[in-house]
Amino acid sequence: MTDQEIMSFIEEKRYNDLRATLAELNEADVAALLEDLPQKVQLKTFRLLPKDMAADVFSFLPTDVEQDIITSLTDSEATAIIDNLMADDAADLMEEMPASVVKRLLSHASPDTRRDINHLLKFPEDSAGSIMTVEFVDLRENLTVEEALSRIRKTGIDRETINNCYVLDSARRLIGMVALRTLILSKSDALIRDIMEEKVISVETLTDQEEVARMISKYDFSSIPVVDSEDRLVGIITVDDIIDIIEEEATEDIQKMAAILPSDDPYDRMSPVDLWKKRIGWLLLLMVSATFTGKIITSYESSLQAYIILTAFIPQLMDTGGNCGSQTSTTIIRALSLNEINFPDLAKVIWKEFRTAIICGGTLAAANFVKLLLIDRAEPLVALVVCITMVCAVICANLAGCMLPMVAKRFGLDPAVMASPMLTTVIDALTLSIYFQVAVHILHIGL
Repeated sequence: MTDQEIMSFIEEKRYNDLRATLAELNEADVAALLEDLPQKVQLKTFRLLPKDMAADVFSFLPTDVEQDIITSLTDSEATAIIDNLMADDAADLMEEMPASVVKRLLSHASPDTRRDINHLLKFPEDSAGSIMTVEFVDLRENLTVEEALSRIRKTGIDRETINNCYVLDSARRLIGMVALRTLILSKSDALIRDIMEEKVISVETLTDQEEVARMISKYDFSSIPVVDSEDRLVGIITVDDIIDIIEEEATEDIQKMAAILPSDDPYDRMSPVDLWKKRIGWLLLLMVSATFTGKIITSYESSLQAYIILTAFIPQLMDTGGNCGSQTSTTIIRALSLNEINFPDLAKVIWKEFRTAIICGGTLAAANFVKLLLIDRAEPLVALVVCITMVCAVICANLAGCMLPMVAKRFGLDPAVMASPMLTTVIDALTLSIYFQVAVHILHIGL
């Protein structure tokens, strides 16, 4: 089905046919269709969805579309959606809504829904507590398998997942975990304490969401329990939430590496003014910082006048240094994100990147020397200046590209900020300084 077909149904007022057609589709596919519709048609189509399907479709919509729809619904319609959403999805929605709208929605929500949402909203943003869901299956260790399955049948319909059930003691401390598969394959009179896994890996409510993502990836979990400071189970985080986090964090890093202020808004919903706001701050800063390269060129003006050919190779050297720095910083930022290296490994990383720079710089310089003599017809001494500078620029670029992100993380900053183009600006200044100093000493030209 396409958005044009939906528009056709609406225009012909074939509402029952549209409802029946949408009911046969997957909820995620319906959400994708709604996202592309004009706002008025979007709301009308959403209202046609079967009640048992509407909340699931709503949870797949982008935040801005969710806001448009929820604020346009009546109080009773909005309450039905909020009450049927998983608590973590409802809390995420409330975080993005104006306070007045949140107050209205919560005032009409059921007491249980209101309690769960308020509980999740108290945790810091990007922490495990803020992304967990409180809908999980808990069991006691003295239950039999038959009793446990009976409990799952009664309560499982409203739970985020029943694949993993968590075993709690009388104080609600996490003492074990049992998979649904294990329950089904065990004898009906077996006790939970005898079949549960006692070594349960968990995270605390204040654990950073990136660390949670790493743990789920490392242990290949479909969900992970969240405990408080007293080891009491307060929620779980499922893999679908982790996929969203990975996408969000990757998008944020890409934007920061391109010197853009991070934004959750999709590109097609951002106006030129919105894009200007995200980009102009860094552009102004980088423009001002780039004046250093101009100052360096001005200070070596007499050298350039003596050997004007030196000017022709400035872009090549700056581009080479910038490219090497970007490659190195990207590699290091990824390694930091995956926890493959940390600040104590700085010396080891510097030594590895130094050796890599020698090999890369030497290869580039050798190829460039031949090019300068055969194609550019440059003087041997000028070619030597350019090639020595290239080796030095690659070394500096690699060292800066590995050190800056690691130092940034050591001081609690996002390493992605130290990637291109900020790094490129620093490397450009270093490359020019090296270039002119080498030229002065080899070509014996004055400043």
